Amino acid sequence: MAFDIKLIDILACPICKGKLAYDKEQQELICKFDRLAYPIEKDIPVLLENQARKLTSDE
Repeated sequence: MAFDIKLIDILACPICKGKLAYDKEQQELICKFDRLAYPIEKDIPVLLENQARKLTSDE
């Protein structure tokens, strides 16, 4: 079972409440405003700030 991209319409960044973008290759949900990437583990998004990866300036 893969991540259901229909969820992207109802999921929001837990910090700014903004929209998230799906990165299929990295299996992450990206908040462009906060520059954070939330992992998707076993097809479940982990929307915890302490689990998020900070995006580099070129990402």
